Amino acid sequence: MTKNTDKKIALIAGALSLPFLTRDALRKNGWDVFVVGIKNFYDPKLKPDLVVRIGAGGTAARELKKRGIHKLTFVGALGHVNLSDIRPDLWSLSVLFSVIKHQRGYDSMAVAFTKALEKRGYEVVAAQDLAPELTFARAGIQTKTKPSKSDLHDIERAIQVSHTIGIEDIGASVVVDKQVVAVEAAEGTARMLERVVEMRKNKKKSGGVFAKMTKPGQDLRIDIPAIGVDTVRAVAAAKLHGIIVNTKTCFVIDRDAVIKAANQAKIFIMAIDE
Repeated sequence: MTKNTDKKIALIAGALSLPFLTRDALRKNGWDVFVVGIKNFYDPKLKPDLVVRIGAGGTAARELKKRGIHKLTFVGALGHVNLSDIRPDLWSLSVLFSVIKHQRGYDSMAVAFTKALEKRGYEVVAAQDLAPELTFARAGIQTKTKPSKSDLHDIERAIQVSHTIGIEDIGASVVVDKQVVAVEAAEGTARMLERVVEMRKNKKKSGGVFAKMTKPGQDLRIDIPAIGVDTVRAVAAAKLHGIIVNTKTCFVIDRDAVIKAANQAKIFIMAIDE
């Protein structure tokens, strides 16, 4: 019996544990998953079906064509890239030229990259749409700890600021404690939280919230916000009261462990539909 090719998908895997969770969730949901590990980023325990350097898209394209795979999903972090890995083959070079021609910022670069892949016959799919169990599917408080009245004011302000910096394509994360304490820029969420921990290490009272929100116009097929246990620990170390994320569009890495860690730290997690 011939397999339904519509259920074939290539998972392009970067670093950390998200590729494991996504692979397993997709397979559980009936997908025939072909894992492509990005050299120097993927975890060897993932045991991908194919490993390519970041500039060798042509190698992956040939293999996917041979296997009749037209759907792609991208998960996992990419950090500092070795120059030798960037060296593009001809296929990757053509994609790169398309991206440079059409991108006008980080978010538009992601959109241009997706469009370039679509022109080459691929459908780029958001992993969270195929495996919604990897996110908070419903809005509301996800933890035993609830926000106070003071927290609610910080939440409102954090959502407002997140929307503003998102429109300007500055970042996705913000910390608010009555006033804006920190905004994510090029350093990323983890480094921003490290700054907040350092700033507030001598603070006697806790307070404030951390928000990681979807940016307006963000292409959630290849640029997906995520939180994990490390996020909870950093928020606790920064003496903040809670975390705010979007429903359905923010990966929660090991959701049960995240909620457990938040409950132990007496930190609330709120998911909103905006």
